[in-house]
Order: sequence, then structure tokens, then C-alpha cells
Amino acid sequence: MFSEEKVAQMAAYLLLKRGGRMAYLKLMKLLYLANRQSMIRHGRMMGEDRLYSMPHGPVMSTTLDLIRGRAETGGEYWYRLIQTAGHDVCLSADPREMDADEVFDELSRADVRILDEIYAQYGHMNRYELRDMTHLRDVCPEWHDPRGSRTPIDVREIFLNEGKTPEEAENIFRSMCESQELKEFSSQLS
Repeated sequence: MFSEEKVAQMAAYLLLKRGGRMAYLKLMKLLYLANRQSMIRHGRMMGEDRLYSMPHGPVMSTTLDLIRGRAETGGEYWYRLIQTAGHDVCLSADPREMDADEVFDELSRADVRILDEIYAQYGHMNRYELRDMTHLRDVCPEWHDPRGSRTPIDVREIFLNEGKTPEEAENIFRSMCESQELKEFSSQLS
């Protein structure tokens, strides 16, 4: 189940590290790489978003819709933290006035570690370098050129490309699906 709050906080955290503003293509790639690393390391997505191969590389689909202002539902929390300005995204509030404990309450320490690692490793790259890098088979082999369209990414490919056996990849995938179903069921009870 997509968590707008969590994804907005992931984005805001990376924006804060960058001074409050960056190209949305760069943010999308950093978010995807962090989400991917969370799956590899912990067997779970950070933001529970749908993953797609698109012409500019792999993306978190609902997050991209929020950035572009095309979200089908919700968006209130996202837009309270983040604004889109042309091809950039920026924090809605002055970074110096943000209370990190309040703004990032959905992020676990493990999430923050991954976001820090991804930013340290790739934050110096510009949006086009990041886009081109995510097209490389040795970085994101799960991305396939959609030829101007978009195609869903099978997360099992990520696990297989990280050395998991087909059985292990399937088990991790099923565990992720069960966790998703449990979250959806729990939300219906509230």
C-alpha cells in the first residue's frame, strides 16, 4: 500500500541534504535507488510504490505522479512538504525552520541510513548522469527500454540480479506481497 507520508518524507530528507531544491529527475532517481537498496537489504520497499521502466529509467510511479501534479488521489501531505517548480522540486518550508523529529517521523533509522548512503554515493551526480547510470545493466538490470511507453518492473529481477536464487527471489516477493495485503487489510479496519 503506497505511503504518501513516507515517500514525501524520503523526498524531503534528500531535498534537505541538497539545500532544499533539486531537479525532479535527480530526486526520482535517488528515491528509486534508495527504495531498491531497501529491497535488497531488508526485503521491503520504503514507500510501497509501483515500479516502472520508463524512457528516462526506472521510476516509482505514484511518486512521479505526485511530482508532476498528476496524482489520482491524495497529495495533501506531499504538497505540504514539497513543491514542484518547473523541472525542480523544493521544500515548501525553509529548511532551517524544519523540525526534523516531526518532519521525518515515518523514516526508520534503517531508512535514514540508506538515504544517507545513496546520497553520499550518487548525490554529486547531475540528473542526466543519474538517468544514464540507471540505464546501465550493471546498475539497474531490471530496467528495460520501454520504447517510449512504460512497463512494470518485476522486483524478483532485482533479487535475482543481486545473487538470490529463483526460489529465494520468489519467497522475498511473496513476503512483500503478503505484507502489502496485511497493510491494506489493516487500513480498511481503521
